[in-house]
Amino acid sequence: MSVGERSLRALPYEAPRLDRLWPSWREQLLEGYRWMVLGRVLDERMLGLQRQGRVGFYGPATGQEAVSVGVALALAAEDWVFPGLREQLLLLVRGHPLTTYMDHLFANDRDPARGRQMPCHPTGRDARYVSMSSVIGTQVTQAVGLAYGLKLRKERAVSLAFFGDGATSANDFHAGMNFAGVFSLPVLFCCTNNQWAISVPVERQSRVEELAHKAGAYGFAGHRVDGTDLVAVFTSAREALGRIRDGHGPEMLEFLVYRMTPHSSSDDPSRYQQGDWMARAREVDPVPRVSELLSRTGVLTPELEARLRADAEALVKAAIVEAEAVPAPDPASLFTDVFAPAPLGPRSG
Repeated sequence: MSVGERSLRALPYEAPRLDRLWPSWREQLLEGYRWMVLGRVLDERMLGLQRQGRVGFYGPATGQEAVSVGVALALAAEDWVFPGLREQLLLLVRGHPLTTYMDHLFANDRDPARGRQMPCHPTGRDARYVSMSSVIGTQVTQAVGLAYGLKLRKERAVSLAFFGDGATSANDFHAGMNFAGVFSLPVLFCCTNNQWAISVPVERQSRVEELAHKAGAYGFAGHRVDGTDLVAVFTSAREALGRIRDGHGPEMLEFLVYRMTPHSSSDDPSRYQQGDWMARAREVDPVPRVSELLSRTGVLTPELEARLRADAEALVKAAIVEAEAVPAPDPASLFTDVFAPAPLGPRSG
């Protein structure tokens, strides 16, 4: 029996309990489902475009949508996000335009990074979303540094560090956790445990059964959460953020999920995953779980579900068409925003 099978559970929610957990749950859960459907469509289309050579690289988040959407719905506008690799949907929920994100994926002339950032590693100043980084764990200490500044300024904002299970074995994770604990900083550590550090299973990289237990070594609480359950993600994030804002110091949430795609468009999981992995993952697919809950409580009809899917496909298609029509950045822009005075061009003669 896998880690996930021991920990993931069926949705137990009924309308009366949801009213207590989340008073406006009907509207917000339906909005969350809309974003999750958009994320699923985005993954499907972008992986296809990468295979066609139309974009260079893509890191899908299929199976992890509930984490990005649930946390995003719990955040305040003033909070800061330091993503790992698969939080692009959180960026969009925070208000970053889909067309701008698509410009980044195509590295066109409207890309905020002007084609100089690795594909699928966006940044969103408008959403207080710091650039993704493929260097494992560096965002943890960066998030802690910003949290230290928030505390010095006496702001009520919270800094969030997202990372995978593999990053809990990285030096930056331990340094960041220790510093945050010692100085009681307003930072929420969000570990999305999809049970694979590329091809290394979680039991080969850490001895503890629950990664959330690592928080105790640094003097603060850690909690494991069913990351395939949108309601559980939202409520746990909202409660943790409230405690942190009230000055109770950092916390860690370990969101347990199944990775339902390759690690990236450069990966082939059939070489290392068990043959029944996808069958077990589909049993707790977060998108159908929300659909089932909304349908059971009368919020989602088959007609509305079909329309939400069609709307998502139309939005993604329109963004692709628009971004692909924009030319590549002018080579002269290579040094834009890099040097204060532009460097001299090549000498003639």
